[in-house]
Amino acid sequence: QPSQCWDCWSKVIYARRKYSVSPPATTGPPEFERVFRAQANCSEYFPLFVFSLWLAGVFFSQALAVLFGLLYLYGRYLYFHGYAVSAQGRLEPLYFSAKMQWVLIALAGLGVICTMTQAYLGLDLLHSFSHVLGLTEHT
Repeated sequence: QPSQCWDCWSKVIYARRKYSVSPPATTGPPEFERVFRAQANCSEYFPLFVFSLWLAGVFFSQALAVLFGLLYLYGRYLYFHGYAVSAQGRLEPLYFSAKMQWVLIALAGLGVICTMTQAYLGLDLLHSFSHVLGLTEHT
């Protein structure tokens, strides 16, 4: 994410210079406002992304957390660059990255629930789900 943030920040700096919008101003030509808003939106969602990525990796699966985390970052990259071109250009990548974020939230929630039921109720829900889906043999 740091390289993605740097890319966003450098684009905002470039847009400020190109469109003569000095800090702390956040308004200007529509081209500047799209770049600025895209960077702000990415920054606003970053804490939720990091938290759900961490929980999904710790409590469910590191491999799946990495996979969906990378897909989310790719979606945000496309979102930023699409939004910089046009407001309409942000929508498809926005919906894609939102889906990836919801998958991470679901994996995190499922992982926490399964961990708590195993710790406090003695039920191994992940093993039970795997057995029901035919992924493991009954033991």
